[in-house]
Amino acid sequence: MSHEGIRMISREESERAEQADKPLPPTSISPAKVKIAISEGTGVEIVWKDGHRSQWTFPYLRDACPCATCHEEREKTGRAVGEPRPQPKQLLPLYTPPAKPLSAEPVGNYAIKFKWADGHESGIYSWDFLRRLDEGLVK
Repeated sequence: MSHEGIRMISREESERAEQADKPLPPTSISPAKVKIAISEGTGVEIVWKDGHRSQWTFPYLRDACPCATCHEEREKTGRAVGEPRPQPKQLLPLYTPPAKPLSAEPVGNYAIKFKWADGHESGIYSWDFLRRLDEGLVK
């Protein structure tokens, strides 16, 4: 009998995974106010209808991109959501400007989408994803 693919997890990990799968209340994933500071280059701030306030920098959001390509790359390398990509080891490292969107647009009533300066634009950041990201419920 093979146990390949079976992974033992702690009680805390099990509870966190269970919490991450629970639906959030509608007021928790409905923004009352959204501020996207593209010209300032600072980031995104959301005040939710339940009164909670969330803030993220643009580099963090770029590194937390929810698209399939970015998700698979993080899984392969073992990076956490929002963790920056490691810089290649070079004698003279090249300067990489911090991530910044060129534009942001709503996706229906449920998400926002960024067009990043690095050309990436396939990630759709749903309100549910952003709230779970803020609460540490996204892996």
